[in-house]
Amino acid sequence: MPLSRRDALRLAGASVLAGAGAGAVVGCDARAVTSEAGPSRKADHTLRIATGRVELAPDTVVSTTTYNGGFPGPLLRFTEGRPVVVDVHNDTATPELLHWHGQRVPAGVDGSAEEGTPYIPAHGMRRLSFTPGPAGFRFYHTHVTALGDLTRATYSGQAGPVYIEPKANPGSYDQEVFLTLKEFQPSLSHGGDVPQTFLAGSPVPDLKRRGEQAMAGSLARGMPRGYEVGYRAFSVNGRKLGHGPPIRVRTGQRVLFHVLNASATEIRSLALPGHTFTVVALDGNPVPRRADVPVLWIGTAERVSALVEMNHPGVWVLGDLSDDDRNAGMGTVVEYAGRSGSPRWSAPPAFTWDYRAFARPGPAAQRPDRTIDLLVEKRNAADGGFNVWPLNGVPFSLDTDRPVLDVERGKRYRMRLRNASDDIHPLHLHRHTFEITHIAGTPTHGLRKDVVMLGGYQSLDLDFTADQPGLSLFHCHQQLHMDYGFMILLRCS
Repeated sequence: MPLSRRDALRLAGASVLAGAGAGAVVGCDARAVTSEAGPSRKADHTLRIATGRVELAPDTVVSTTTYNGGFPGPLLRFTEGRPVVVDVHNDTATPELLHWHGQRVPAGVDGSAEEGTPYIPAHGMRRLSFTPGPAGFRFYHTHVTALGDLTRATYSGQAGPVYIEPKANPGSYDQEVFLTLKEFQPSLSHGGDVPQTFLAGSPVPDLKRRGEQAMAGSLARGMPRGYEVGYRAFSVNGRKLGHGPPIRVRTGQRVLFHVLNASATEIRSLALPGHTFTVVALDGNPVPRRADVPVLWIGTAERVSALVEMNHPGVWVLGDLSDDDRNAGMGTVVEYAGRSGSPRWSAPPAFTWDYRAFARPGPAAQRPDRTIDLLVEKRNAADGGFNVWPLNGVPFSLDTDRPVLDVERGKRYRMRLRNASDDIHPLHLHRHTFEITHIAGTPTHGLRKDVVMLGGYQSLDLDFTADQPGLSLFHCHQQLHMDYGFMILLRCS
């Protein structure tokens, strides 16, 4: 497979590490490996990166790169505050990265080359030692660049759930179900404007005017619309609708669903006819206000934990609202004990996803020490037909790992995002948890996340405390967007 620009820059260094041998502790800084985590200690978990085949259905078998030979990767259960050792073997011919999404770990372990994490060398391994946290639903995934290679990065099958058990877990449910949503068989096409009206909030007039003028000017110059990615196969836990085991429940049970959107590019929805979701956590963090919703909308890399009262017996399709995507596999079956027959689907009522429902109203009590203003723009088809995504006019450089913003340790920062494009951007900050302090035109506080969807032509504020030394990456989790400029580094000293 062809290497991306970023991989080519670091390949020489990774190849040197490969010479240490697959059984050695390689490529780790002092914080990644402690003396107790030396080669003689047995790892708590072992992950193997390798190419193989995943059977989504008897008539749909895909070739991709996975963890431990399947998709999703194994559920890793950690305990908050208890150190773990994970051996990651790379059985492919290409250097890889594994990102511990949503955890506060050292930059050398986090899994981002921009932050300085060493690659897992081709046909080599890394031994990682870290203390899991914070508690809650996290996940792990590759963090290499794909550009136009749709076999690489998050287009592949490299994703798996993590649950970090809290020190005190009340356990107010009868059954726990983990669901990983994922598309396969991607292809490029020239995109168009796709209405994304499910997200609460109204366009900001000057942002809309700016974005529409830029797009109109590009099209008037004869530029095609920039590439987007489409998919032919859809799955829940690696199986198409109707081809995996059903979720078996009993009337009266309380089932806690942990749902991960492991897509490279897509926002997903999920509904269960006749049932209501009580959202208890977003991105693994308990919400300040629980809310009942008929539909879960989940941005790329977001996680939702929701309780469902099993009070509507039958055999049902738990699936995406899109008829095309659901019929192509994006769903699974919920089967009540004693019930049989073909699973049924019915569309829920129209519903708007509103983060404010889960937050406390009003401004945050703590004011930021500094505000970082970031304007998001789209340069249509500006790089070989791919859109380029500058922040404040500057796209991130894969050659220099710039720009970098300096932040002071212990200070509170407000990132104010203004989106002059019609795309929804799932924003992710590595190694930190942030608080949403202004969204959909309203001040809020108390809602803590590590990914949040920024609506088309909308703005939002998120606050974080710079408590992780070294470099931390901030980016859009849509793979096409981050590959083509939508990233920036924060340097904390």
